Amino acid sequence: MRISRLTPWAAGLAAVALFAVPAAASAGQQGTAAPRTPGAAPAAAAAASYDAYYAPAEGKTGAALKAALHDIIKTQSKVSYDGVWNALKATDQDPANPNNVILLYSGRSQSKSTNGGGANDWNREHVWAKSHGDFGTATGPGTDLHHLRPEDVTVNSTRGNKDFDKGGSPVGEAPGSLTDADSFEPRDAVKGDVARMLLYMAVRYEGGDGFANLEMNDKVNNGTAPLFGRISLLKQWNQMDPPDAFEQRRNQVIFDVYQHNRNPFIDHPEWVNSIW
Repeated sequence: MRISRLTPWAAGLAAVALFAVPAAASAGQQGTAAPRTPGAAPAAAAAASYDAYYAPAEGKTGAALKAALHDIIKTQSKVSYDGVWNALKATDQDPANPNNVILLYSGRSQSKSTNGGGANDWNREHVWAKSHGDFGTATGPGTDLHHLRPEDVTVNSTRGNKDFDKGGSPVGEAPGSLTDADSFEPRDAVKGDVARMLLYMAVRYEGGDGFANLEMNDKVNNGTAPLFGRISLLKQWNQMDPPDAFEQRRNQVIFDVYQHNRNPFIDHPEWVNSIW
């Protein structure tokens, strides 16, 4: 399962070193993936280390691949909900300003110290809305850093528990994002990030751990069902917005420092089409 040095999905893995984040890391701000360096020795070493982590999934496709990935990533350390605050200050640190975090939908760089509940503060956005499966903020899916991101309090409220789809009216304080009565469309620069976070959740949480079996469908208005949509659109977003240096580094920090598991769709975005 070794990733080719020339594979576009894999190039640029040298950028995921724990805190050695290059200034070029885009944090999704430019709408394109950060520059990559195919063939670099550090990237090859990182790819080789991923081979070992994902070895049980080698050669599998479809449901068998999903099951193998679940067995790999379910082994993790867990973070308390209070602990999420400090974790996000590390995982979502602005590569251009270590005192700030990048807000997911807004794209705004904001002081780490402004976390809270005020109108212009940032808080903890559950990309897989916690009502979809009714897991709340319980340690497990409610605190899983792979789908928790910093976001402006007002924008977080606007997004609410809506499924993801296209269209709607512009969202104040989140340029490029749109919303209507039953869906939310994030800005182009993080569409792939959103897709890969949701798909991680659908693989990681399969009905064990005392939590609901989270699954994808192709609908909106899923309400409190443990379902999220729309999978057909999320697959498109995964293709149009491949992992950039910011997303890769984030995956590495979660793996190295906090949960010690990975989002496989950041390392292998091609697996999305193999499973769904």
